Amino acid sequence: MDFTLWDILRNLLVGLQWTLLLSLVAFICGGIAGLLVLLARLSPLSAPRIFARGYIELFQGTPLLMQLFLVFFGIALLGIDVSPWLAAATALTLFTSAFLAEIWRGCVESITRGQWEAAESLAMSRLETLRHVVLPQALRIAVAPTVGFSVQVVKGTAVTSIIGFTELTKTGSMLANATFEPFMVYGFVALGYFLLCYPLSLAAYRLERRLNVTA
Repeated sequence: MDFTLWDILRNLLVGLQWTLLLSLVAFICGGIAGLLVLLARLSPLSAPRIFARGYIELFQGTPLLMQLFLVFFGIALLGIDVSPWLAAATALTLFTSAFLAEIWRGCVESITRGQWEAAESLAMSRLETLRHVVLPQALRIAVAPTVGFSVQVVKGTAVTSIIGFTELTKTGSMLANATFEPFMVYGFVALGYFLLCYPLSLAAYRLERRLNVTA
């Protein structure tokens, strides 16, 4: 089958859409899970703190590729038929949540102890202090690194091609094998990732500059 330039671009655009969708699911779900892990990490109780720390160390200390394999084949061992899409979304969500929780923990701990003590002097509970005093300030600090990490999430989706999920990289690989034009096809693939990642990098840079100016 002969592929025209439009055929190649059309198929790559479909792969690009799946990459974007997977990135959004991983970032949104990972953000929600990361917030829960953060709260556990900041808990006054030792058990949630130990669990959260172990969770973060596990997913930060192992390659995303291994996490994909464990989710994809591990769930299958339980007799559950899992699709590459579900496995990819699950693994990327777990990976993202661990990194976001650690990024946000650093931002929370950057708030001076005096802020906590001032809230305590007003008879505010720990949860009230987090909600009304610490988290609003930490959020301001966390915006730029969080947006910056989203670039890593987008690029991380390329690894999911190894379990058969047909995103941009997998689509490019199949087209390169079919057209015998790997340089052109992978050039378009690289351009696709650039078009997704560059606006995020630019947004992180602008946010960081704006926050430094208003600080």
